[in-house]
Amino acid sequence: MSWLLNLYETYESNLDQVGVVEKKSNDREFTLLPIAHTTQNAHIEVDITEDGAFHSARVIDKDEMNTLIPCTEESANRAGSKIAPYPLHDKLSYVAGDFVAYGGKIKKEEPFTYYIAQLKEWAESPYAVSKVKSIYNYLSKKTLIKDLVDAKVLYLDEKGHLIEGWDKKYEILYKEKPQIFSVVTGGQDSAFIRFNVYSSQKLLTDVWKDRELYDSFIRFYQDLLGAADLCYVTGNFMPSTDKHANKIRNAADKAKLISANDTSGFTFRGRFNKSNQVASISYEVSQKAHNALKWLINRQGKTIDQRVFLVWGNDDLNIPDVTEDTFAIDPVPIEKHERISYTNQEFAREIAKALDGYKNDLSTKSVVNILILDSATTGRMAVLYYRNMYKELYLDRLKSWHSTCAWLHRYRKEENGDYAQFFGAPATKDIAFAAYGPKANEKIVKGLMERMLPCITDNKEIPLDIVKSAINRSSNPVSMEKWEWEKTLSITCALVNKKEGYNVTLDTENNERDYLFGRLLAIADVLERRALGSEENRSSNAIRYMNSFSKNPARTWKTIQEGLQPYQARLGTKARYLSSLIDEVASKINYADFNNKPLSGKYLLGFYSQRHELYQKKENIE
Repeated sequence: MSWLLNLYETYESNLDQVGVVEKKSNDREFTLLPIAHTTQNAHIEVDITEDGAFHSARVIDKDEMNTLIPCTEESANRAGSKIAPYPLHDKLSYVAGDFVAYGGKIKKEEPFTYYIAQLKEWAESPYAVSKVKSIYNYLSKKTLIKDLVDAKVLYLDEKGHLIEGWDKKYEILYKEKPQIFSVVTGGQDSAFIRFNVYSSQKLLTDVWKDRELYDSFIRFYQDLLGAADLCYVTGNFMPSTDKHANKIRNAADKAKLISANDTSGFTFRGRFNKSNQVASISYEVSQKAHNALKWLINRQGKTIDQRVFLVWGNDDLNIPDVTEDTFAIDPVPIEKHERISYTNQEFAREIAKALDGYKNDLSTKSVVNILILDSATTGRMAVLYYRNMYKELYLDRLKSWHSTCAWLHRYRKEENGDYAQFFGAPATKDIAFAAYGPKANEKIVKGLMERMLPCITDNKEIPLDIVKSAINRSSNPVSMEKWEWEKTLSITCALVNKKEGYNVTLDTENNERDYLFGRLLAIADVLERRALGSEENRSSNAIRYMNSFSKNPARTWKTIQEGLQPYQARLGTKARYLSSLIDEVASKINYADFNNKPLSGKYLLGFYSQRHELYQKKENIE
């Protein structure tokens, strides 16, 4: 229940955001929903005057369809032929009193009678506002479809019935295809109607954006809720519910986190008679917790193949994401920092400065929540991972991760499109890229991202199979494009370095066998590249033999060194420094260690650092 409680507290901390419309990067709108409210895509907007007369109507554009509407427990969970009207805005078959007169088909009872009776109860309650009364007065006249036909929003066939689906034969009557058929998926009877109130005297707030109307329905509906029961989340006695929200990840999501609607079979395993004997959750807590979760997912959640990764703070939503790389936390490229040597100590100070900004105003209640959600079926969702920890501890663990699993990367882009060089930890999704390639199945990617979380939040070792897979891919550069290999190499170096604790700066005092073999390979690569020049874009022998070199270094080095001789001759005296460097590094390898024992990931660190050193030296000379 702790995750529910923390979501409930998050809602309470952000009451000022209720009903405030925000936009995602794709321009889709979202908001923190009031309780007893949900969202629907509306197709037709009907304007009604304050005295309850029809004013105008229009078909809604696709980018304006999202509408905040009041809802009951029954209507939020209606399915199939079940009649459960929304309190105000609803489908045409519910809100039109003349639906049957215009050829509308109903199965048993007329939905309008249920809808208008419920609306009447609200309109005549002490909580009703004038807009609700205006809408009720108009709909009581049962002329909605007639008015929409007159306004040329809905269209009739030759029998005077609503056209079920557009057909070319109707071009004789209406010439071109009406707009309504472009926005509804079924016939016109499936159109969702939202109502607004028009005044010629003053500018009124749209009904679906009116806070006064939200509060009106919430107060009205709370009087209709059942008897009080012990809420297992807050410990208070409040009206409970056994119908909990869906649409958690998106508007089409039918999966529920809490469900007990199957009373037959083996749902309760013979232990209970009723669902509330397992746990009782109050309606208010359920609504607020689920609405906070939906809002947070839209606001800052990360979704991979329907699996949601979410990090948030109860009192401060802007928490650095555990799955992001260092560039996302401190997005200043290395060229703009006063960093040259890329040592772990210097970088630890830099990342500490970036994270310390999140430590302001720490209180005893400053906690961070990490939540992973996924669904195995369309109707059921599960919490796969949940961790609640103090904010200060969380930031300290992040600092440790970004300081130890760190290397020099150049695959992120700045806002202007230029590649930015940054030093730090890669994102967990990019680790999946390095281990399994860019075309890896999303199921594999989301599985790896979940496995990496304990490595970050609890300082656990990175799973060996992930590191080995990344090393194997980095050792096979000919199987991928250059940009892909460079990205894979730097990420793999970060993974290997998590355990080794090396610096990007070349360590000339390091005499470990694997590190030295990596240096040899880098020198051979740079020497051949300089001989080839910028005109020839093919891979060097060192790169082409890299996979074989990692498995049989001594034997493969003999082949690579023999292949270097023509390039040394082509460079002449320009090859003197690199040739002497090869001799210097090779002489540091013990005779007994110059064998075909496969190399560990350390050789990649030596390769990267040596190559980086030589490229930097060439740039400085130029």
